[in-house]
Amino acid sequence: MLDQPKNNNSDQSEFIAQTYAEPGVAVIRGVNWGGFLALYWKEVRRFFKVQLQTVWAPSITTLLFLVIFTVALGRGDRTVLGVPFADFIAPGLICMGMIQNAFANSSFALLVGKIQGTIVDYLMPPLSVGELLAGLVAASITRAALVGFAVWLAMALWPGVNVSVNHWWAVLWFGFMGSVMLALLGVLTSIWAEKFDHAAAVTNFIVAPAALLSGTFYSIDRLAPTFQAVSHANPFFYAISGFRYGFLGEADSPVMVGSVVLLGINVGLTALCYILLKKGWKIKS
Repeated sequence: MLDQPKNNNSDQSEFIAQTYAEPGVAVIRGVNWGGFLALYWKEVRRFFKVQLQTVWAPSITTLLFLVIFTVALGRGDRTVLGVPFADFIAPGLICMGMIQNAFANSSFALLVGKIQGTIVDYLMPPLSVGELLAGLVAASITRAALVGFAVWLAMALWPGVNVSVNHWWAVLWFGFMGSVMLALLGVLTSIWAEKFDHAAAVTNFIVAPAALLSGTFYSIDRLAPTFQAVSHANPFFYAISGFRYGFLGEADSPVMVGSVVLLGINVGLTALCYILLKKGWKIKS
């Protein structure tokens, strides 16, 4: 009877030692799923509150691209890669809308916190660097998926366009990898930028040109060798080409090569984002 309180005190001391790294400092062991989900839903609700601007407006803009290019260039039974021109550009437009909106979402998150002085909302919660990065990227992928589905739905209802899927794995894989790539690029932009003009410069001079020159509206087989080499150096090209393969069963480049290239780029961008967030570059004073 006299030894029992000692055992209880010993067990309690061991529990406290495992739970607290220092007196009064709690430690969350493993993944903080609660914190990760809280950040994820915060970012999703942020863009979903203005869904007319963040989801439906990009869908209408992308559909207008389809209408304009099919009217201007799609007449006369023109075919590309053995399919009608409208069917050729539709998958590329869907993927382009997805990746551009993935970038738009992640490039805004930390930047607005720095400008408004609310960056502490990202730094103070008990989240690891990996959990913070994963939450931002996951929310951007969600926005990309919603935009992609909205664009696909609009094109499916548009007369004269076939957007049926032949290879679901390619649609999911390249849509996911392209969205992750642009989400990570957006996080890098959000870390580096100090005002909205900086983020807009990246959008206007890097993201938009790379997206428009990625083979969305043409097959690179019809380009001169020099411009074909430039296209192969554009990572957006592999996302567009692989995504198009999922719909048409045809691609401008080997699908496996594109998969490996995108995977390698995403691994490198993830490592770079992690290091910069860990160091607090341009975030922590």
